[in-house]
Amino acid sequence: MANPALLIQSLEKGLSVLECFRDYETLGLQEIANVAGITLGSAQRVAYTLEHAGYLAKDPQTKRYRVSVKAVGLGYSYLRSGALLQQAHSVMHQLNQACGEVVNLSVPDNCNHMVFVMRVAPAKTIPLYMPVGTRLPCHATASGRAIWSALSGAVLEEKLAALAATHTEVQPGMSVDDLRGLIQQARADLYAYADEAFYVGDINVAAAIKGQDGEPIASINISVPKLRWTLERARAELGPLVVEAARAISR
Repeated sequence: MANPALLIQSLEKGLSVLECFRDYETLGLQEIANVAGITLGSAQRVAYTLEHAGYLAKDPQTKRYRVSVKAVGLGYSYLRSGALLQQAHSVMHQLNQACGEVVNLSVPDNCNHMVFVMRVAPAKTIPLYMPVGTRLPCHATASGRAIWSALSGAVLEEKLAALAATHTEVQPGMSVDDLRGLIQQARADLYAYADEAFYVGDINVAAAIKGQDGEPIASINISVPKLRWTLERARAELGPLVVEAARAISR
């Protein structure tokens, strides 16, 4: 729980405005206010401050804002010095060589999304464009399902109940109960899978990477196209590979 005496509300507003641009290329002041949940006056002051600091750029014709390249630097320290990424780097390349397919590393945020932080793709493949920082919902990704499968039963049920309360579609034709079954299966298999859950023609298998306390901290997944793979083959051949890779990074 936040301590009101220590909370800097203006800084909190500034960060919330930057987060608005996760899902939008450009935003006008009224749109910033609506998305961030602040007044138009606050949006104007925050946007001006961020523009002055170099984190937002304003189009002189349209008056719309976009994130500047300086904002990339905010995540650079995490990508450069994170122990997880250093441990995963060589394992991901070895896994890529073993399977010849796209290998991804993602970490969960505090909003039930997986954030992509590293990718290794074979030279023969042009993968779907998913830059570092791309966020996908846990329930609709093999990586997120792998993370959820490593949670305690009580924590998992809280997440599933919250998902059901939003009436969010897990994926076409799949209920929250179906998702629970997939996660329970992933708990038994030590890996999760997703069949066109978020992108058409995409199959994924993923395993959770655990920290020293045994809690899931990231997922490693292999992404393959349905043009060349069936779900059954992907599970049989790639499931054991991601399990071993996750264990290697966890160590």
